[in-house]
Amino acid sequence: MALLSSPHPLPTQFPASPASLRVRRPPITACQLCTHKQSVRQFDQSTLTVAEGSSESELWAAACLRVRSFYHFKPSMFGLQDHRRYLAERELEAMKERVGGKRKGFRKVSCINATVPLSQISSPSVSDDFCSSCKFNNNGEDRVVVGTLDLNQCVSLPDEITGNRPEGIGADFARAYLSNVCVGKELHRNGLGYALVAKSKLVAQEWGISDLYVHVAVDNEPAKKLYMKSGFVYEKDEPAWQARFLDRPRRILLWFGIPGVQL
Repeated sequence: MALLSSPHPLPTQFPASPASLRVRRPPITACQLCTHKQSVRQFDQSTLTVAEGSSESELWAAACLRVRSFYHFKPSMFGLQDHRRYLAERELEAMKERVGGKRKGFRKVSCINATVPLSQISSPSVSDDFCSSCKFNNNGEDRVVVGTLDLNQCVSLPDEITGNRPEGIGADFARAYLSNVCVGKELHRNGLGYALVAKSKLVAQEWGISDLYVHVAVDNEPAKKLYMKSGFVYEKDEPAWQARFLDRPRRILLWFGIPGVQL
């Protein structure tokens, strides 16, 4: 399990970078998962915390994880570390704008992170880059952001098909979308994706959200399995012309009704 959701609810425009640094972001689907086999690093599940992030250091760690997850770089790329840091700084800036309520069209956005103590995953089987770049300090304890997502309270996400529920007045208060969902590849198959989605449902319920949505690539069976096992059901398909125009795999929209919330 690798990438579970698209990088930004709104596209972030980056200044042109030198040709030696330029990286083409792969076609982003709203929910991506890698299916290749790899070793799994286990950790003590009792040390896992899934909560809304607020400190700048934690948001920075989440931004670094998103860059590691949503971009693909050639190891031989000149200035790679500087370019990755540049992208993380841009993502942090956009994240703070969204979470701070400054993004037009979004009533509320929360960055929800799954974190574990650094001591739980620091080992030869986990890259030093992952531990160092996604690390932050919480009350004197070094922790690592191992999974992250955004919960967006809004009527629609730019360049995405729009949910049908609820209808009419009040939809901007009661509809929300998941985006930017990703889990560190070093900790796949530890249930982190499910934990992030479960927490997002609880936060959505607190906000009075009645209808929760997520976009998933039509051919991404692992991602669809994750969300459908979490209670999401199919609502509609993205038109093929739209996917071609945006140069990305076609998507479907999945819906989940938050229990106990009614307009």
